[in-house]
Amino acid sequence: MTSSDASSPSPVEPVRQYRFRPPPGACDLLLVRHGESRAAVPGEPFRSWEGQADPPLADVGQREAGAVADRLADAGVDAIWVTPLVRTQQTAAPLAERLGLDPQVEPDLREVFLGDWEGGEYRHRAAAGDPLVARIIEEQDWGLIGGAESMVDFSARVRRGIDRIAASHRDQRVVAIVHGGVIGAALAMAADSAPFTFVAAANASISHLVVTADRWILRRFNDTAHLSTDLDAPT
Repeated sequence: MTSSDASSPSPVEPVRQYRFRPPPGACDLLLVRHGESRAAVPGEPFRSWEGQADPPLADVGQREAGAVADRLADAGVDAIWVTPLVRTQQTAAPLAERLGLDPQVEPDLREVFLGDWEGGEYRHRAAAGDPLVARIIEEQDWGLIGGAESMVDFSARVRRGIDRIAASHRDQRVVAIVHGGVIGAALAMAADSAPFTFVAAANASISHLVVTADRWILRRFNDTAHLSTDLDAPT
């Protein structure tokens, strides 16, 4: 036997490429942005929840909620979480009915508080090209708005909310229907990226985190395969 023969490994079975599976004890978390909410009308501020804008879903948002239910009805969902804001609860309703689950509420996953620009004011300012909007995007901090929540504080409460859900659902798949800002903050923390890297999640899109005790694993962002342009057509 040659020296090269002696060092050769023993024959083994073929080994397939690695396929990801959530580690033991992880929470498989699907973050769904709520469906489109009612349009902001000048002079008609949104109703509020504890000072925070709380518009209901628009008609297209209701159709998007139905599409989310169709997509996730057979996804092995063990629990559904929502926020105190009605647009997340309305988005969750079709899926909750299909699965026979009662959504639970996590207050720390409500949308970022925009201070002086609550009630739909941010939408109006953005549409009008307010220079502060451009500065907010450049500096990536909502706290530039008077009375608004800073990105640091917002991210901290998003982390608390997700950690609480994950601790309650180890080795389970959970749907949390939340807000665009929440998804952006959560995925930026998971990826250790700039704060606004993931702020553009579409209404009713699905993003995906696997949450373990020591890290968050980003698996998917802005999945809209279940949505179609037909949803935007008037009925």
